[in-house]
Amino acid sequence: MTRRHDIPVLETKRLVLRAPEPQDYPDFKATFASYRSRFMGGPLNPYETWMLYAAEIGHWDIRGYGMWMVHLKDSGETVGMAGGWFPAKWPEREIAWIIWPDKGGKGFALEATDRVRRHFYHDAGWETAVSYIDPKNLDSIRLAERLGATRDAAAASIDGSDAVYRHPSPAALKGTQLAHGIDMEIANFQDPLFKPKGWAID
Repeated sequence: MTRRHDIPVLETKRLVLRAPEPQDYPDFKATFASYRSRFMGGPLNPYETWMLYAAEIGHWDIRGYGMWMVHLKDSGETVGMAGGWFPAKWPEREIAWIIWPDKGGKGFALEATDRVRRHFYHDAGWETAVSYIDPKNLDSIRLAERLGATRDAAAASIDGSDAVYRHPSPAALKGTQLAHGIDMEIANFQDPLFKPKGWAID
């Protein structure tokens, strides 16, 4: 069991990942009440969002791991969540993520999810993980594939309507071209390689 004061803080160049706190709830509520949550059982009503957020916090006590709130390092604002998820009915431990509706397209999900996977693999000793994704959620499927996950047709799904994407094992990632490519893509979001200089002439 992990007590809340023991939950690790994870960092990247742009992000700080901390345990979910009560003051983070409004952004969570707004996202899960919006169309953005349509692939995760939403949109949810106020009672459902409250219960789900309570589950996010309680998951840490029950499982010893959970979802981190993703904060921008320079401003402290939240942009989404990423972490581990293994509620009742889940066949396996999942790596999951969600980015707030107005914060997409900046690489935050890739950066945060790569960081939590590194933590679970290198610090928590996980040897495998999956992501359960709605087949219509093309953005999440693309992100899973960019992280090296591949569809595992033999793995048990939650309810038969989700696709199971298996993340590469720690050994399959270590020192590989895939791992280097993930690092390069994240670095480009953090500090774009091609920056316009001066004024455009057309």
